[in-house]
Amino acid sequence: MHAAGRFKRSRIPPEELTAKLCAGDTVALSRAITLVESTHPEHQADAQAIIEGCLPHANRSVRIGITGVPGAGKSTFIEAFGKYLTGLGKKVAVLAVDPSSTLSKGSILGDKTRMEELVRDPDAFIRPSPSGASPGGVARKTRETIILCEACGFDSIIVETVGVGQGEIAVHGMVDFFLLLKIAGAGDELQGIKRGIVEMADAIVINKADGENIRAARKARNEFSRALHLFPPKENGWVPRVLMASAVEKNGIPEIWELIQDYVTVNTENGHFAGKRTAQNRYWLIQTIEERLKARFYEDGQIKKLLEEAFSDLEHNKTTPFKAADRLLRNWKRNS
Repeated sequence: MHAAGRFKRSRIPPEELTAKLCAGDTVALSRAITLVESTHPEHQADAQAIIEGCLPHANRSVRIGITGVPGAGKSTFIEAFGKYLTGLGKKVAVLAVDPSSTLSKGSILGDKTRMEELVRDPDAFIRPSPSGASPGGVARKTRETIILCEACGFDSIIVETVGVGQGEIAVHGMVDFFLLLKIAGAGDELQGIKRGIVEMADAIVINKADGENIRAARKARNEFSRALHLFPPKENGWVPRVLMASAVEKNGIPEIWELIQDYVTVNTENGHFAGKRTAQNRYWLIQTIEERLKARFYEDGQIKKLLEEAFSDLEHNKTTPFKAADRLLRNWKRNS
């Protein structure tokens, strides 16, 4: 049977699903996220109703973005960090963003099998990266998933970015604190970490600082500490720190959480915490408008026809890209 048909038969009214979700029902949470991820019009209508019902119960978490290339130990670190937080009585949700791949759906699918302890933890919730044909679509669904997780009572949201590049920008635009995982003994070129990503970081953690790696980790910590002083100061006045950790030996995890708490306290007091979330909401409003306008433009039947004509005219040097674009936009505006 068609997936939409199965969903329709067992459909739960949005208000009922919202009530269960807000009462802490993770089965209802999973179902609501599936609705958010669906492109079916009926599912989207239900999802929007659920999101609106959850909004009064959202925005009560610390949103932490974690990035680092494969080999940096993200999965092991996130599990150790998540278990530490649940040990403190926190409720932890782990989400993933992977705008670079619509096939793998994000490495967290594999991470769920690796995070064996965290998966079994009743105070933890792990969700694979939502699929989507565009980076904006993936990011939008993740942002809405954050709202649902917060309404379900999760007070610590970890958003893992799978790739290095687009994902970092997307995640940075939806979290409060951005953590960059590094490993000692590999240059930036080898790790694929660009300067811009280091600039976005609120803290850098040299992971795998154990055994014979400790000396190299200390050296890397000192080098990155010096490098951070060369970057312009952040708007909120926060000075990023470089810490060491061993996810395997569980060393350094409490210090990282303490640093995040200090960040939240300082930025709440100076008004930057709320200001940053407001700026992020404004950014995603503009992004959403642009995405929907773009989608409507290219889905227009007349535009599709005129676009093919424009390609032909360009090929035969009968017009310029700018003149063709102007014609297409004027036609669309006239018929919209």
